[in-house]
Amino acid sequence: MLKILVIHGPNLLLLGKRETHIYGDMTLDDINRDLLKKADELGCSLDIIQRDDEGSIVSLIGVAQADGLLINPAAYTHTSVAIADAILSMAKPAVEVHLSNIYKRESWRHHSYVAPVVTGQISGLGADGYILGLEFLIKTLSSQERPT
Repeated sequence: MLKILVIHGPNLLLLGKRETHIYGDMTLDDINRDLLKKADELGCSLDIIQRDDEGSIVSLIGVAQADGLLINPAAYTHTSVAIADAILSMAKPAVEVHLSNIYKRESWRHHSYVAPVVTGQISGLGADGYILGLEFLIKTLSSQERPT
């Protein structure tokens, strides 16, 4: 069974309460519930973690025993070379997800340190972006030749 590490970055515990005009009214628990349901349909397992501090995120990626990574680095998208380096070192398929379209927001949000080291990026599709990212990861990993 394929295992995907899902990392939610800083302030995502505030979803549903924080800037709902940008992020919507779904909570992180709602998103996780939908991800677990989709994982069950796809026959994969998820390890879902939320952290606010950069060092914890880097450490989690560094010790990950997962086949792929689904990550919303949130504000660290625009600041963290350390998270980008950890993803690069993981050497597994990874998808960066953002609820809002970071390219339609403040100009400082237009740069992602993570984008060059992930397989793909989904931005601006709300909570559906997580599901699409998970589906993509499972499709990508299932199409790779796996040792028996």
